[in-house]
Formats: sequence, structure tokens, C-alpha cells
Amino acid sequence: MIAASAHESGAATLDRIAHVQLRSITLPLPTPISDAKVLTGRQRPMTEVAFLFAEITTEAGHEGIGFSYSKRAGGPGQYAHAREIADVLLGEDPSDIGKIWTKLCWAGASVGRSGLATQAIAAFDVALWDLKAKRAGLPLAKLLGSYRDSVRTYNTSGGFLHTPVDEVKDNAVAALEQGIGGIKLKVGQPDWRTDIARVTAVREHLDPDVPLMVDANQQWDRATAMRMGRIFEEFGLVWIEEPLDAYDAEGHAALARALDTPIATGEMLSSVAEHVHMIDAGAVDIVQPDAPRVGGITQFRALAAYAEAKHLDLAPHFAMEIHCHLAAAYPNEPWVEHFDWLDPLFNEHLEIRGGRMWVSDRPGLGITLSEQAHAWTVASSEVGRRP
Repeated sequence: MIAASAHESGAATLDRIAHVQLRSITLPLPTPISDAKVLTGRQRPMTEVAFLFAEITTEAGHEGIGFSYSKRAGGPGQYAHAREIADVLLGEDPSDIGKIWTKLCWAGASVGRSGLATQAIAAFDVALWDLKAKRAGLPLAKLLGSYRDSVRTYNTSGGFLHTPVDEVKDNAVAALEQGIGGIKLKVGQPDWRTDIARVTAVREHLDPDVPLMVDANQQWDRATAMRMGRIFEEFGLVWIEEPLDAYDAEGHAALARALDTPIATGEMLSSVAEHVHMIDAGAVDIVQPDAPRVGGITQFRALAAYAEAKHLDLAPHFAMEIHCHLAAAYPNEPWVEHFDWLDPLFNEHLEIRGGRMWVSDRPGLGITLSEQAHAWTVASSEVGRRP
């Protein structure tokens, strides 16, 4: 008798994946976006965001949708990698999400377990979790085991460096009036005094109890980060974000030891292993993982468990449509970043009130692609057959 191969689904299989649809969608931004990376000449202003969407359908007709994304470059690469490995999902039990993640990883093993490869896998992984929650008739947060029905939320999009300070102040007031709970400002100007002036102007313009964060987008050296961190102590910031290069564990750890203001970082890391290295070095007080960048919800949950064991706070980066659910399932009270950039892509939008972002009561992620998203599709492909 020949033993069944290790990768075959067991007798308890309830359903199998029959069809996978991929879409590459380019979202144009109304205004070119500049942060410190632009002012240092390392990047050009951002004019669009490239999204990779995966829609998975099973033989029984269950559906799930997931996405990943890339800013400035990498979108076509994510789509190409996803297209190469999509067929390995066919015939799999969609409930075996961990097994499928590993299978997808090995399908593209020669390009590694981080970066573009895992970001492509993320779209499939998120879609499988969305499908699983929909099949259970639950919002994803409830399926994962939520601790709360809403999460603290802060706004980033109104405080970029291309925006004049008076407009930043107006944006902050408008965000708070719309129900946002905190304001994040970009820093990292070539002249550090400009940063101080901008943060001071906003701090004095708002109620002193409004939570305020700053983000240097990796553009300070160690000496500048320490000096700016000490100056900013008087503002009572919730955190200083990415003061140094994303992989400078020693530098971040030195800041975390020296400053009262918490250090937040992690959005640029694209694997659980990279996050673990930073955590073990004592380099982060508030971990900022991005589910699409680390490989999806499966990997995010592994990292969140490690962060919880280390008693760290959580503030996921971007992609609030995914992260609202994941943050609601984290034990310590988290923050979720509010960006309205993605609103045109979806028919549904998250509710913001009382300084918080509320988990929708719709099954799964609670999102469906809009007609505008379909109009912005630049490439599509599919494998398998729709049931």
C-alpha cells in the first residue's frame, strides 16, 4: 500500500480551491506625496500606489479577497510573482491556511522568504482568511478572537512635508472633527529647525491632550536622532517613528534606552525574522508591522504573538482595512493608522468616531471592489475554473 503524500488534504476536507483571479490595480493619488525620503533626494514624490488583489473561489462557491501593495516601484514584480505561483492553490482545502502559505513560499523559494516574494504571497493569504471568516459568518476580528470592537486611530495623510504648516494645522483639526483620535506629523527636514517649528505650531494649535506622533521615515543619522529625540521630549509625543535606518537595531536600541518617548518602527521590514531581530535587540517600544509586507495575516499573527510575549505595544502600518481587524485581536490597546487613500477602491468604508476606528459587522474583511477599482485595473489573470 502506498502512503498518502504529506501534502494531500485529509478526509475532513470540506471544500477545495477551484479558481484564483489576480488583478494589478494602480491607484492614482490626487496630490504628489513627499516625506523626508523625498527631501533628502532618495526618492521622488509618490504619485500612485500599485495594488495586487487576489480573489479566491472554492468549489462550493465561497469567496475571499485579499490584497498587497507597493509604493513607487515593485507592483508589477509582485503581480508577476503571484501569477507564477497561483496555480499551487488549486485543489487545496482553503482552511489549511498555514500549509498553503508554506506551499506558496516553497513554490518561489529561490527568491527568498522576505521582500517582494512574501508580499505577493500576502494577497493570497489575506484572501484565505477573508474567505474563512465569511464562511463562518463572522467579521475577521471575531474569527481571530477580538479583545475590542474598536481601536484607537490616528491620521497621517494630513501631515506630509509637502503640505504648508497652516494647511497641516487645518488638516489636523478637520481629522479630529471627523472622529480621528490622534495626529502624526512627518519630520526629517534638511533644516532641523523647520521640524521643530512645524511640530510646535501644530502642538500649540491643538488641545494639549490630543495625542501627537512624529515620523522621520529613516532619514536621521544617530547623532541627529538623539538630539531631535531629546528636543521632542517636551512635546509628550506618543512615539517617534523610524528615526533611523529601518535595519539599524543598535541605533534604535540606544534611542529606546536614552529617551522617555517610545520608539516605533517596523513598517519597512518584510519578514517575521527581521522584526524578531529588532525586538530582541531592544530596538522597539511600539512594533509597527504591515501585514501585506510580512507575508499576510498568517505571518502577522506569528509576529503579534511574539510581540505580546515581550509586552510590546502595536501600531500596524497602512492598510487599515486589514489592520483594524488584526489590531482588535491584539491584547494590548493598539493604534491603527488612518489613510483615506484606499477609499475609492472599495464599496464599503470603515466607521470613524470618538477617536476610534470601528470593526465592521460584515463577514470577513467587509470589503468588495468598487467599479472604480475595476477601471484602474492594468493587468489581470486567472487560474482554474469558476464553479
